[in-house]
Amino acid sequence: MVTVIYAIVAAAIALGILIVFHEFGHFIVAKKSGVGVLTFSIGFGPKLFKKKVGETEYAVSAIPFGGYVKMVGEDAGDEVTEFDVHKSFSHQSLIKRAMIVAAGPVFNLLLAVGIYTLIYAFIGVAFQTTRVGGVNPDLPAAKAGMQKGDLVVAINGRAVKRWEDLSKTIRESGGAPLNLRLQRDGQEIEVAVQPQKSEERNILGEKIEWVLGIQGNGDFVVEKIAPWSAAGLAFVQTRDLSIFTLATLYRMVKGDLSPKNLGGPIMIARVAGQQAREGLTNFFALLAVLSVNLGVLNLLPIPVLDGGHLLFFLIEGILGRPVGEKQRERAQQVGVALLILVMAYAFYNDITRFFEG
Repeated sequence: MVTVIYAIVAAAIALGILIVFHEFGHFIVAKKSGVGVLTFSIGFGPKLFKKKVGETEYAVSAIPFGGYVKMVGEDAGDEVTEFDVHKSFSHQSLIKRAMIVAAGPVFNLLLAVGIYTLIYAFIGVAFQTTRVGGVNPDLPAAKAGMQKGDLVVAINGRAVKRWEDLSKTIRESGGAPLNLRLQRDGQEIEVAVQPQKSEERNILGEKIEWVLGIQGNGDFVVEKIAPWSAAGLAFVQTRDLSIFTLATLYRMVKGDLSPKNLGGPIMIARVAGQQAREGLTNFFALLAVLSVNLGVLNLLPIPVLDGGHLLFFLIEGILGRPVGEKQRERAQQVGVALLILVMAYAFYNDITRFFEG
């Protein structure tokens, strides 16, 4: 029971932070654009707490899985007085409206960049070493004399210390021979290895063209870097994670990756609880991953999501007029139905995993 409560609290904190940043993105850009904001709510449903400051009511609502910003003239049916026209969302330029809508997902991506920057600058960057943990006896590495425990220190004369860089060089070799410098028993030796074409696939189902037949031993080291380098690496990490998220979704839709990998609130709670127990660094690293996922998913061109609104704005820019209210309502109904189906399936996966242990 304590574990369950811990997981729920950790998930609530994580989702709360993500929602606050997402809605704050909409809120602050709307304010800076001169749009009136009537409500800033964390959560949906009955308001548990509310306080009005100026024209804006700030609220915490009963259902924590979400949040919203209500702007003046946001919906087609909203009444806008002549005095408030200049503050109406719908009366703003197309560029301003698009910026306000895009701000939520963008702030989630920026949150991830900020978290990674702090982790890299103050904790350090963790990476897997190039220590060989296993050698396949039927593949080129074994035939070239490589052994378990070898440390790869250079490849084609270029120093290497991250397994990721070593693996990438092998995959992109095109089959050309590779000269590896190894450390073994305190001595350095050189070996030439010819990569072999492979039918292996990674976790996304992508084909791995070339292999040597070695596996890492799972050793990780942490290296501190300068703050400016940390920020640059944080942007790269956020970019790569965004691409990975889109690639995963694409392969699920294509059928190369099982949709059973899809997770919902129960999985988020379990993982958040586990990471929180392992320390704040792990918890915030998970928060960064979830923030990227939220940002990327919200940019998908599905009606009711931010990406759906941006799609309507794109069509408006092409046609020179807004999308009709009826067409918009129908599209949003389809979007809501699609999201409900996806959420129901994710919840089903959660329940199945829970009972399977």
